[in-house]
Amino acid sequence: MPTPHEHAVRAEGLRKRYGDRRNGTTHALDGFDLAVAPGTVHGLLGPNGAGKTTAVRVLATLLRHDGGRAEVAGLDVARDPRAARARIGLAGQYAAVDEGLTGRQNLELFGRLFHLGARRARARAAELLDRFDLTAAADKGAGKYSGGMRRRLDLAASMILAPRVLFLDEPTTGLDPRGRGEVWGAVRTLVEGGTTVLLTTQYLDEADRLASRITVMDRGRAIADDTPDGLKNRVGGDRIEVVTAEAADLAAVRAIVARRSAGPPVVDTGERRVHAPVTDRVTALTEVARSLQDERIAVEDIGLRRPSLDDVFLTLTGHGTDTDDNRNRTDGAAA
Repeated sequence: MPTPHEHAVRAEGLRKRYGDRRNGTTHALDGFDLAVAPGTVHGLLGPNGAGKTTAVRVLATLLRHDGGRAEVAGLDVARDPRAARARIGLAGQYAAVDEGLTGRQNLELFGRLFHLGARRARARAAELLDRFDLTAAADKGAGKYSGGMRRRLDLAASMILAPRVLFLDEPTTGLDPRGRGEVWGAVRTLVEGGTTVLLTTQYLDEADRLASRITVMDRGRAIADDTPDGLKNRVGGDRIEVVTAEAADLAAVRAIVARRSAGPPVVDTGERRVHAPVTDRVTALTEVARSLQDERIAVEDIGLRRPSLDDVFLTLTGHGTDTDDNRNRTDGAAA
């Protein structure tokens, strides 16, 4: 295990439970481990109920853990929470800005709340408006901002005290593609300036684009930790994918693919899709296409592709990132 100063965020055997013996106990965190290198974006992924938000709340000193140890910026969050908070920024799932104020007024207000004084608050607001490309809209009401602009303003507010570590919990929830792109650009700017970002998200493409390393959580534990490419390599190389025209043909398609694949096929009934790893990509594609034609099975699409983080989730957890069976776990925030 590396020494503490090598990590901006570190958790060892972190535990958090809810409930009691009489009514039943839920372990939102059950021996969770995490190590985040300074000056990087580290993705924290998992299905609803995996414990992502609970982990962030513990690390951000908003929730006390029941066991284990956690450090942020070299400080133990349980022993010295006040000092740790001075080095932490947090942006939740929804933008916490006052839509009745302008962008500039929002940031100056946050500055005053952090006791910067009027002059320093104005200077810091101007600096952050420029950094997050909001200067042109600085004196417009935040209620007139687009979703992406509001999220960038929220990120700017979380950076008032220039924290060393920024926790982003589902930062692009509900945003359109343009808004998500704007937030991604803002996150990259922060990291270029030396900020460490711990990003929780259910959008796998978001983690793939932003994170240099990813920890996958399930049932309160870290079940994998690697680079995005490293996680994909666990699934395998090329994969063949077949989308059937009729759901009734899925079993037959699975059998055909299984005869030519290098591993067991995965069936997605909702999308009428069967996919599996292959070694000889051209031969596999040709033979599967011929067999489908011979058995007169109609398909909407057939092709080869590289593995994605979706495949990683299916392989590691047996389900995707938005499964209904985990939505109602105790805490409501064990997501």
